[in-house]
Amino acid sequence: MQATAYTYDPETRTGQVLLDDGTPVPFDAPAFDRGGLRLLRPGQRVRIEVEGEGGDGAGAGAGQDTARRITLITLQTF
Repeated sequence: MQATAYTYDPETRTGQVLLDDGTPVPFDAPAFDRGGLRLLRPGQRVRIEVEGEGGDGAGAGAGQDTARRITLITLQTF
């Protein structure tokens, strides 16, 4: 799934991405570390892997976001 980097804290290696529908989804340090990145800038396109409700991006409503967890975040390559 693709998203756009929204926030990133280099000290904690945590932040949020925005899905293409504008929904913000947080990521934690293990998801960031798993992607092999050293830095993330707001606005960068990223590829994410998620687990939990709404993980496929289909029908993702606000009520499903609490169960969605990003397990990997890395740069989107073309």
